[in-house]
Amino acid sequence: MKNFGYARASDAATAVRTVSQKPNAKFLGGGTNLVDLMRENIEQPDFLIDVTSLPLNKIEELPDGVIRIGAAVKNSAIACHQLIRERYPVLAQAILSGASGQIRNMATTAGNLMQRTRCYYFYDSMANCNKREPGAGCDAIEGFNRIHAILGASDACIATHPSDMCVALAALAATVHVTGANGERAIPVVDFHRLPEDTPQTDTNLQPDELITAVELPALSFARNSAYRKVRDRASYAFALVSVAAALEVEDNTIKNARLALGGVAHKPWRAFAAEKIMVGAAANEDTFKAAAAEELKSSLGYKYNSFKIELAERTIVSVLKTLANERGAR
Repeated sequence: MKNFGYARASDAATAVRTVSQKPNAKFLGGGTNLVDLMRENIEQPDFLIDVTSLPLNKIEELPDGVIRIGAAVKNSAIACHQLIRERYPVLAQAILSGASGQIRNMATTAGNLMQRTRCYYFYDSMANCNKREPGAGCDAIEGFNRIHAILGASDACIATHPSDMCVALAALAATVHVTGANGERAIPVVDFHRLPEDTPQTDTNLQPDELITAVELPALSFARNSAYRKVRDRASYAFALVSVAAALEVEDNTIKNARLALGGVAHKPWRAFAAEKIMVGAAANEDTFKAAAAEELKSSLGYKYNSFKIELAERTIVSVLKTLANERGAR
């Protein structure tokens, strides 16, 4: 790890001003991913701005029923919050399925959004990786690619996004609020992360001087009927091979509303818009769910070691949707 400068920001304006003035500076929150990357010399910032003292650590309900989660709220606090557990169980379940209790106690909302891929080749300094070193190539394409993408990949990168929380946020159509030198803006979470295309080194559409301040969850009554399922190699502290976040509203055996997002399959949390379109207005049965899964995955592309993910994703989607329809969705 190389030497770096450090300052603690007293407010968001100071944090933004400091990061704008310091070349190659980064914000430091819980540090559960950034510090690891610094140890591996993948991230080499010249300056860190500590934002842990900013008043961004509250979860509150706004007058319109929207839930606002501050950027500094710890993952464990989100998962155990009564409003989240009651209204958005998919989010609580997603967070609890990720990492370890110790890491969830340190990791923040913003840090989870900003975490980088766990691709083996990204972490291996001897491997060719366009994400780590643009133009170097991607050894994963012809290498051991069992954990890699089947949707939205490119010739430059087939890495996957590691977050569980972000998959649930994508299904819930959350909004990320940021502030920067040019003021404040709101970014739909589905637009926050990027597909690799020919610039896989750029993970998000956040500007270098922008600070995440909050995430907002829309008031979705049917999100109470939601679930997250993570398929992985072991039951604890493993990243998803495939994960599914879903919410379903069913009335008289007809699907009124559906939300679906996938994890472990793409460079970003994958909102399944095509599948949702198939489901809304259709019968809440296995045939519909199979058709929706097939439509969403028809553009998928497997590699030597990860083609199994295509069928695994289809089966997991159908299973989660059947559970939601049968247990709580049908009225």
